Amino acid sequence: MKYLLFRTNHDWTGLIIRLTTGLVLFPHGAQKMLGWFGGPGFAGEMHHLTGVAQLPSLVAVLVIFIEFFGSLSLITGLASRIWAAAFIGLFTGIILVAHKDYGFFMNWFGHQKGEGFEYHLLIIGLSIATLVNGSGRYALDSAILKAEKPN
Repeated sequence: MKYLLFRTNHDWTGLIIRLTTGLVLFPHGAQKMLGWFGGPGFAGEMHHLTGVAQLPSLVAVLVIFIEFFGSLSLITGLASRIWAAAFIGLFTGIILVAHKDYGFFMNWFGHQKGEGFEYHLLIIGLSIATLVNGSGRYALDSAILKAEKPN
């Protein structure tokens, strides 16, 4: 089981995909967890997710943790397949709960009430690619598997 989760192709594609996903998602996670980049921080985001979005507390905590720790893990290449699966679930839920009513397109020109789900589909697609391919080059996943192999 460990081999299935941590194996990787050691290619540039996996590295590029996971870094793109992790670096794009990190500021969002840091907004929610730490209040960086003008975000509300953990308490403010919990208030928003449980009060405004009406999510259960456990789901709200998972949203924050997945975006913050998942993005850091993708950047380092640690358990990328596990985090990719978490992002697929998270962003599917975000589409269904908050964005499906606004259609496909983001609100580029301010003409609709909310944001569409095109960004979310990109994250899901990149996460599927990571799930299939693995972490790629320079990933901590490789070190985990190397530590398991006897010399």
